[in-house]
Amino acid sequence: MNENLAIQLFEGKSIRIAWDAEKEKYYFAVSDIVKALTDTVDPRDYIKKMLRRDPQLKSKWGTICPPVEMIAPDGKHRKTQAADMEGIFRIIESIPSKKAEPIRQWLAQVGAQRIDQMIDPELTFQMAVEDYRRQGYSDKWINERMRSIEMRKELTDEWHRSGIHNPKDFATLTNVLTKAWSGMTTGEYKRYKGLTKQNLRDNMTNIELALNTLAEVATTEYSRQSNPQTMAQSKQIAKEGGDVARDARNTMERRLGRSIISPNKASDYIKSIDKKNEKTDSNE
Repeated sequence: MNENLAIQLFEGKSIRIAWDAEKEKYYFAVSDIVKALTDTVDPRDYIKKMLRRDPQLKSKWGTICPPVEMIAPDGKHRKTQAADMEGIFRIIESIPSKKAEPIRQWLAQVGAQRIDQMIDPELTFQMAVEDYRRQGYSDKWINERMRSIEMRKELTDEWHRSGIHNPKDFATLTNVLTKAWSGMTTGEYKRYKGLTKQNLRDNMTNIELALNTLAEVATTEYSRQSNPQTMAQSKQIAKEGGDVARDARNTMERRLGRSIISPNKASDYIKSIDKKNEKTDSNE
């Protein structure tokens, strides 16, 4: 699964979605769809009863609903039962609900949006911006994150051009680059922030994001100029790109007199933003 995770709303209710780029189809969290259609507080129990009513659906359930990694309510990524649009339509048939037709139309609209995004990639960024806003990120942070996504794409394209295609090699190069500027591998950095499966970049501060982006931009430019032919050469270039951001970090820390590598994760600083907004609202 080449995951592109998002949350969209149907009548004010969250529906988790993952885009599979390889199969070119959306997968929808079945429990979210069931909850939106039935208003049940226990979608798992409803699904069990639904399958007892519909033995034919039960016999194909494993095929219709493969486990797909999605964002759980606690913000962590976990496998959950999900179905593509065809599978969701089949599930809707087994749910007596006045919302059946509206949700069919909503699903069709989501599919049309994806086609539009493939024609105009800018729409994908717009949807990501809205997703981050719903999660409580500030516009300043979102702008930095969007730039970092664009720069990361340029770097991975350059690695592809250099003959690197194995995801493990991408992870290795990313670790070299990250350790060079931050002093930690990606895994060590995540543990420092108290993260598990969450995306590290989604939990960086503005300064951390800027330094990471600088490291990736420098690595991209160095690679284009050097035209590496081996993994060893690409690793050296990744270190040199990370060193650029390390030097910038050291200069800032000498001026500030403190470390700019923060143990805070997104939930920490989003809460501070929310409290600030609440204080502003109460003063109005």
